[in-house]
Amino acid sequence: MHRPQLALSRRILLSTALVGAASLAPTGTPAVAAGSDDSRQQEYASAAAEYGVPASVLLGVSYLESRWDTNAGAPSTAAGYGPMHLTDAAHVRALPVSGHYGPAEDARGDSARPMRAQPPATRADDAPPAASLQTVDAAEQLTGAGAGALRTDPASNIRGGAALLASYQKELAGPTGSASDPAAWYGAVARYSGADSADAAAAFANEVYATIRTGAERTTDDGHHLRLAASAIDPVRSWLNRLGLRAPKPRPDGLECPKDVACIDVPAPYEQYGPTAGDYGNHDLSNRPARQKIDYIVIHDTEGSWATTLDLIKDPTYVSWNYTIRSADGLIAQHVKTKDVAWHAGNWYVNAKSVGIEHEGFAAQGTWYTEAMYRSSAKLVSYLARSLGIPLDRQHIIGHDNVPGTVPSTVRGMHWDPGPYWDWSHYFDLLHAPFRGIGAPAGGAVIIDPNVATNRPAFTGCDAPGTPCPSRGSSAVILHSAPSEDAPLLTDPGLHPDGSPTTMDIADHGSRASAGQTYAVADRQGDWTAIWYLGQKGWFHNPASAPAAKWTVGLVATPKAGKATIPVYGRAYPEQSAYPAGVPYQTITPLQYTFSAGQRYVVGGLPLGEYYRATTFDGSSPGDWTVIRGKMRYVQVQFGHRIMYVNLADVDLLPSPVGAPR
Repeated sequence: MHRPQLALSRRILLSTALVGAASLAPTGTPAVAAGSDDSRQQEYASAAAEYGVPASVLLGVSYLESRWDTNAGAPSTAAGYGPMHLTDAAHVRALPVSGHYGPAEDARGDSARPMRAQPPATRADDAPPAASLQTVDAAEQLTGAGAGALRTDPASNIRGGAALLASYQKELAGPTGSASDPAAWYGAVARYSGADSADAAAAFANEVYATIRTGAERTTDDGHHLRLAASAIDPVRSWLNRLGLRAPKPRPDGLECPKDVACIDVPAPYEQYGPTAGDYGNHDLSNRPARQKIDYIVIHDTEGSWATTLDLIKDPTYVSWNYTIRSADGLIAQHVKTKDVAWHAGNWYVNAKSVGIEHEGFAAQGTWYTEAMYRSSAKLVSYLARSLGIPLDRQHIIGHDNVPGTVPSTVRGMHWDPGPYWDWSHYFDLLHAPFRGIGAPAGGAVIIDPNVATNRPAFTGCDAPGTPCPSRGSSAVILHSAPSEDAPLLTDPGLHPDGSPTTMDIADHGSRASAGQTYAVADRQGDWTAIWYLGQKGWFHNPASAPAAKWTVGLVATPKAGKATIPVYGRAYPEQSAYPAGVPYQTITPLQYTFSAGQRYVVGGLPLGEYYRATTFDGSSPGDWTVIRGKMRYVQVQFGHRIMYVNLADVDLLPSPVGAPR
């Protein structure tokens, strides 16, 4: 998220939004022990037979909620528990809350016009949770199981979900029984989403039936192998009409969303709030991509509920982002047109060349992202990438945690969402751009891609400093200073100016690589692989039997002959001579990192130096609303966890096998 952590109460986080709620797991929640291969499949079959639900419908709904995972009994961002996502907002509301962001970040990231104001430190909303956030109560009445069992026992949770679906179908007077036609369950499936509008409910149901048509097969996070056989079912969508849901408003002209998702317009204000032309918010006008090409899509999480997030976007004294996506059903709200520049990434160069998407959720605490939100987000990103010409790779689809600091003093305060629990590999599968390798180490580069289910780094600080986080699958790979689990982690002079090693604190990302990121291989010893990272060799365990990365090839940058070190930058700004008279020069300031001779970093692009000048509400300042371009060309490199830039004149570009260890 782009904002400092607000002191939000649990009541605020689970407030009026129909399906938008934040939730946290108690510290120390253990991983569920693995079971037999087919016992969970039998639990679905038994529940389907007991409550008269077609097994394909039950499995399809569960897949879209959780991908059949248990998530160790922790709630989702929408207060949902277990593979059927039974919601219990009242229980989640009573759990302790702790913030986890560090220093405040200036989301605009432009010293020429720093942020003027911040929102109130607290917000109050005492409305009770909506019925859709409390489905565990109905499941308790229908099954006789206690709320605790429905939250934490997978078999009870599956029975609860089946009972709810059956009750919805009976209320609609639809055919019941496990042998009934799955196509006639469309209305009950739509209601299960908890959405309050027909289009959002339909979008959820359509995804469930798309899953049934294609089928699915995977091993869950607690070790159970499940399969949903593909079945050519054409749902009877007219059942949706019996739900009596609010009809969607016609989409306004210019709403930028794919047609097969539910999308609403919640515009961010462009207003002057003070006496000077510089007192305005909460974004900047532009004319992208005609004025300036958009190169990035930045993935964020909200660190608050849907209701709180939409409240914040309407504040003209605050910051902005382009879209927000709701957790339970994947509803999308657009706030800032892609032609304009939102204030979200903490780096003005990246802001001016990106679209920012917020996802209702938390980067650290024990919540998980629903499949409905992942799928809706992937459809939006695919749509934007096609329309704006953005490559579907991790050099251009980046997290907020991959955005560099602008100058040395801002590095430590940069935010790190969506964090190590965002499943980048699954996300890119949904984007139809899976991470692919070449099958052999001769390429000289690796794409990080651990098995998220089994990759469970021992992070700390999710709920309190130093406290172990619950055991959870992660897309992050931990890097060591030597090929040993006992070796210290790497050093990050931006996060640890005193030279101390990086820690396993959830926010201390200076010694970890993320799924989909590509790095040059620096060395290999047995089952260990080293990559070039922040000027050091970062070692990770990468055995052939359980690889944490895929071998690949790529273009790499290395210092030109005769250069012992070269500077690394957090933004690709033009040289001073490019600025017109009256426009202050934005200094090209190196970051505190060292790129030394012999090191190699994978190239992500060759941007020309650019600076979008926008400092006043009405464009009255000299040079405002223009893009200043120079002749200096940069190379984007995967230098650490964050992308960075070097001067093309300082480096040679080579294919990655050159000089790679064998």
